[in-house]
Amino acid sequence: MNIDNCPRCGKLYAVNIRELCLNCIKDIEREYEVCVQYLRDNRGSNIQELSEATEVSVKQITKFIREGRISVMNAPNMMYPCEVCGTLIREGHMCDSCRTRLTKELTEATRNENARDQGNNMGSSTYSVIDKKRSF
Repeated sequence: MNIDNCPRCGKLYAVNIRELCLNCIKDIEREYEVCVQYLRDNRGSNIQELSEATEVSVKQITKFIREGRISVMNAPNMMYPCEVCGTLIREGHMCDSCRTRLTKELTEATRNENARDQGNNMGSSTYSVIDKKRSF
C-alpha cells in the first residue's frame, strides 16, 4: 500500500487516483455542490461573488470550471483569471493578449534557432540521419 501526504491538508493517506485524502475529496465535493446550487439560484453572479457567498476559493472555482464541472455557458458573468496576467477570461488558460505574445516569442525563437543552425552548417556538406530502428 502506497501512502503519501495529502497536498491539501498534509495528512497521510493511501494514494488514490485523485491524489488527495478522502476527507479533502469529500470537502471538495461539498464545495462543488455549494457552488452549483448558488449558481442555479444566482445565474448572473461572477466568480468573486460566488467565492464570497460560498466561501470557496477563486482558485478552486477556477479548477471546477477548467475540469468542466462548472459551465460558463449558462453563467454569462462567470469568468476566471488568465494564468499569466490575471485578466478575466471565459475559456482556455490564457487571454488573447498573452497567447499572441507567446506565439510571437515562439516564432522569433524558432526563427533565431533556424538562422543559427544555418550559420553553423554553411560550408558543411554533411547531414545527420536518425535511425529509428536502432536502439540506443
